[in-house]
Amino acid sequence: MKLRNAQDILEIESRGFDDFVPHRSAWTIIKHQATQRPDAVALEFLHDCAAPERDELVTFSQLANRIEAAASVFQRAGVGPEKSVAVLTQHTVSGQIALWGAQLVGRACPINPMLKPEAIAGLIRAANAAAVVITGMSDEVGYWKSVVPALRAEGIKLPIFCCDADRASPGNDGVFEDLVTAAEGHKVEVWGDDKSIAALYHTGGTTGQPKLVHHRRQNQAHVAHACAAMYDFRFDDIMLNGFPLFHVAGAFVFGLSALSAGSRLVIPGRLGMRNQGFMREVWQQVEQRGITKIGAVPTVLAALNSTPVDANIATLQFLLTGGSPLPTELAEAVETHTGVPVRNILGMTESAGAIAAEPVQGPRTPLSCGLRLPFSELAVFGETDGDVDPGKRIPAGETGIIATRGPNVADGYSEASRNPGTFLPEGWLVTGDLGSIDETGRLFITGRKKDVIIRSAHNIDPQMIEDALLAHPKVETAAAVGMPDAYAGELPMAFIVTRDQWAPDQQELLSFLAERIEDPLAMPKQIQVIDEMPMTPVGKIFKPALRSEAILAALDQVLGDLARTVRVTLDEENGVTIHASDDSKALISERLVGMPLTLSFAPLGKV
Repeated sequence: MKLRNAQDILEIESRGFDDFVPHRSAWTIIKHQATQRPDAVALEFLHDCAAPERDELVTFSQLANRIEAAASVFQRAGVGPEKSVAVLTQHTVSGQIALWGAQLVGRACPINPMLKPEAIAGLIRAANAAAVVITGMSDEVGYWKSVVPALRAEGIKLPIFCCDADRASPGNDGVFEDLVTAAEGHKVEVWGDDKSIAALYHTGGTTGQPKLVHHRRQNQAHVAHACAAMYDFRFDDIMLNGFPLFHVAGAFVFGLSALSAGSRLVIPGRLGMRNQGFMREVWQQVEQRGITKIGAVPTVLAALNSTPVDANIATLQFLLTGGSPLPTELAEAVETHTGVPVRNILGMTESAGAIAAEPVQGPRTPLSCGLRLPFSELAVFGETDGDVDPGKRIPAGETGIIATRGPNVADGYSEASRNPGTFLPEGWLVTGDLGSIDETGRLFITGRKKDVIIRSAHNIDPQMIEDALLAHPKVETAAAVGMPDAYAGELPMAFIVTRDQWAPDQQELLSFLAERIEDPLAMPKQIQVIDEMPMTPVGKIFKPALRSEAILAALDQVLGDLARTVRVTLDEENGVTIHASDDSKALISERLVGMPLTLSFAPLGKV
């Protein structure tokens, strides 16, 4: 049946969970497709978008055989039910095989290879890894030569297999593709059941060691089937997925979900949607390959909106987005530019990537990220003494803190001490988002609780500022953060990337915003034009870097003429060290009275 609204979700639930999620793990999903459609293409990997003859096509049967072979390789390397495989790869065929193969005999631990080596080593240890798979020597991604020696120096003595290498990768303990080929035909006994831990996904805030989320097999399978229903995936769909596999959207929301329906995944090379060659001719690729759906973060949607449609994209049915808030202005602009509907989703690592989604068969509702997943719950809670209180359920239409529970919710963190406040005893997962649920069951996010700018005890949603800025035709991307202020605590500050090197007149731009920002306290006190937004590896705007810039801007204003005589450095937690001469410390301290900063002094010239 077509899923269009909350009533359809109730109809699905009336048929029972077994009907909706017949396959309870990634392996049984893929194996089912290999049995039903063995010769259908599951993965289409683009080595070079200018040379389609180099495309790598993998059928469902081949994929299943290689996954089981990889499981055999890992098992011989010592992987078992309590052990994991650390997977530090781009989104490639080998990355897919390693991810799913590890889960047959143990656990997968996908890791962002761009993390610092000491952080990677810490995650490998925390995941109790028995083997590591890393992208080998390549001109596109060059971390083998830096990460592998650093891991060895950190004391990681596990077998490290290279994959997707363009040339010899020194220090490897085997070429993953060769090992898998040699093991094809080997059978393994799959351990555990649908409640067994399948993967450890790292997540975290701006500081400290990232947290490892425990995914059960059922979490992944439920999200796959739910997103397939929300996105109406069919066996004839061709889904463009440029997300990395260490991001849950790449693995489950836009990956396993499509595979569960027998759809084909198109992977745009090792760089994903950061592949500039691919992005320049993205519409020609859509025409050439018959792509029907594209998954992309809003920043990629903005790039698509700036790319002239120079091909026949009649096959393209939907643009699916998530990972960060979707401004209404951007969604409308993209739909006007392409003629293709946009649909939004809310997810997090702790929910295997999906909490609510806009069904493609229903209308797009501005500012909404859709309906709850079938067999899950959504709620809006209040607080007691600063903590989320499930006993204080907020009525429809009113704002509070979003929480969810259901088979998509993970088993908690590897360190149980990190669970309180996020994983509640009643089974609720607290997302940290501020929002509301309307009478039709649609979820609306107004901001992140931790992202809220607090000006003199007045909460300001940064998305309000960002949406207003993005309404300007010359603004390509925008982000708002709090700038420290001695009187108000925080003042709004905005950063923008403009189109065509536009240099805005500040007063003119503020006048433009004044017509669109209803709350006068939300008007930014400063708007800074930057060349490009700082981004995470999966394309989200990295606001911690912008907060650091806001702190520096505030200090420059407050210190005035003294700013030229000092040097300011920030630590990872935005603690401020002012390097100054002894005779200027008193005056500096006087000017900074009341500034909400962690402040220390150091001699000028000492870092």
